[in-house]
Amino acid sequence: MAEYWFYHLEASTLQQVLPDLLGKTLGKGWRAMVRLPDGANLSEWDDFLWTFRDDSFLPHGREDQGRADQQPVLLANGAKTAEGFHAVFVVDGAEIEPGPETERVMVMIDGRSSEAVSRERARWKRLSATDAKLSYWQQGERGGWEKKA
Repeated sequence: MAEYWFYHLEASTLQQVLPDLLGKTLGKGWRAMVRLPDGANLSEWDDFLWTFRDDSFLPHGREDQGRADQQPVLLANGAKTAEGFHAVFVVDGAEIEPGPETERVMVMIDGRSSEAVSRERARWKRLSATDAKLSYWQQGERGGWEKKA
């Protein structure tokens, strides 16, 4: 059963933390999906992951392009399950059913949005009722992560 790790962003934006988290995920030898909300613009994230640093990029693809099943990181906005992925990053309230090989679902929370915080609190409560394994990580003032629950 997949673990759910809730990441509460306070000092940084998603664009500032996601590349590092994806890099660590790939460093474990895991395949990752970034599950964006239904209808989200995949091309913006695609461009970002190719250009977020001058000296680096993250190998990835989009579900609306070919070879989605071969991508180390897949950007998705319509996938219903994460079959074939070890890690899933859930963004902006997107929903996904973990696959049998999914080790971890990272729920990214925009701490600047009271709507996002409320929505993810409801997700936490819903998952708690299923006895899912949950962790809550809050970002400190300097950007580091501190486990709170």
